[in-house]
Amino acid sequence: MSAHISTIAGVTVDTRHWIGGERVASAETFTDVSPIDGSTLGEIARGTATEAAAAVAAAKAAFPGWATTPRTERARLLHAVADGVEKRLEELAIVETSDNGALLRSHRRGVMPRVAHNFRFFADWLLKLEHEDFDTRGHTNTVSWDPAGPCVLITPWNAPLMLATWKIAPALAAGDTVVLKPAEWSPLTASLLADIAAEAGLPPGVLNVVQGYGSEIGDALTSHPDVRRISFTGSVPTAQRIAVSAAANLTPLSLELGGKSPLLVFADADLELAVDLAVEQYDNAGQVCLAATRILVEESLAQEFTRRFVAKAAALRQGDPREEATDIGPTIHPRQLDKIDGFVQRAIEAGARVVVGGHRGDGQYYTPTLLTDVTQDSEIVQEEVFGPVLTLQTFATEDEAIRLANDTRFGLAATVATGDHERAERVTAQLVAGTVWVNCFFVRDLQAPFGGSRHSGVGREGGTWSFDFYCDVKNTVTAPKGWKDHG
Repeated sequence: MSAHISTIAGVTVDTRHWIGGERVASAETFTDVSPIDGSTLGEIARGTATEAAAAVAAAKAAFPGWATTPRTERARLLHAVADGVEKRLEELAIVETSDNGALLRSHRRGVMPRVAHNFRFFADWLLKLEHEDFDTRGHTNTVSWDPAGPCVLITPWNAPLMLATWKIAPALAAGDTVVLKPAEWSPLTASLLADIAAEAGLPPGVLNVVQGYGSEIGDALTSHPDVRRISFTGSVPTAQRIAVSAAANLTPLSLELGGKSPLLVFADADLELAVDLAVEQYDNAGQVCLAATRILVEESLAQEFTRRFVAKAAALRQGDPREEATDIGPTIHPRQLDKIDGFVQRAIEAGARVVVGGHRGDGQYYTPTLLTDVTQDSEIVQEEVFGPVLTLQTFATEDEAIRLANDTRFGLAATVATGDHERAERVTAQLVAGTVWVNCFFVRDLQAPFGGSRHSGVGREGGTWSFDFYCDVKNTVTAPKGWKDHG
């Protein structure tokens, strides 16, 4: 077997870059390891500024042809990519579970179908994308969306393919070309997507995939003068570095960053629903930027809420994510595991009380954890852990709940559990968040705007908002006179 080929549960994955419609090796590689059992999944081409420049050049060369491809043809090709995803759904699910440790059942039933839907949605949205013309003193204003150019998309490891295609699909639909840089801890399904896109007939250079470690390749991509858009999902420190890098060229940015989202549980809430919503925050081992990791419960309800929460959390099964009965898999990487445990142990030293969990399991597993007796200004309340760790605080009044909910530097999402419709309207109007869920969680519609406030991000994507970002939006004003008769 070639050194550039890995086989995961019978699925063949090429571990080289995909640049200009061809596989490209690098002088060096890095090792990709499964979080499930520590086994080596493959040696991945380790890109540098050389591969970054080649990928941007390929995207630039392909842009004129792709930008002028009729909308109907772009949409047809995106649907063909979706067909390819659906055809290889099981392979994608197996590879991604091996690579990032998320539940195989979730990949099969939710994540990979969503990958295909990303392409179909933006293909269809492209065909209906329009603004009505409007009049200014007899002059006609016509709004159009012009393709912007090559885009650099940098994606995280917690939902690698879904979050990559959430960016790739609208960028390609808009007529842009793409250089994707997947997270080094989970690069494999991005490589499979390159194969699928080529099989679907996507022209060479329209989609490029380069792999590598952060700044080794990332700085060269984000500072490149031929890049017209950068979209990044990840941490605040990395986003700050990208912003500095992009500043010299004034490259527009879309940044979806960290969160420290609250779940507000009022005494009039459906208690069983509220507890279910809280326990749901352990999904994907807590490695979800949107997770409501700060549980805020009205004082009169706190004791019963905690009792029920402990019982439900105890019933969760942690183990091999490939098994159907597993509820929580491993954390992605030993460094992430150390980070999570560091947060918890420092919180305990500072006076936090462990209600559930609070320690490592075997291998790269961390027990679902709930901490209470935490102060609002403590690290565990203010900083993103990105693991299966929740805190519980109480409040006496609605105003106090809102104050606690908003009292972090983040503003990605919030969840509210209440049985009072008027209260829901009052509270949601005052919460600082890009998305607020009321009596539900993680319900996402691609036509809705998505993004964060404060340090949780810059900009919005989704539906027309995605095209507003990935395009140069143009307004053409036409006078009612001045036309010559060519009849």
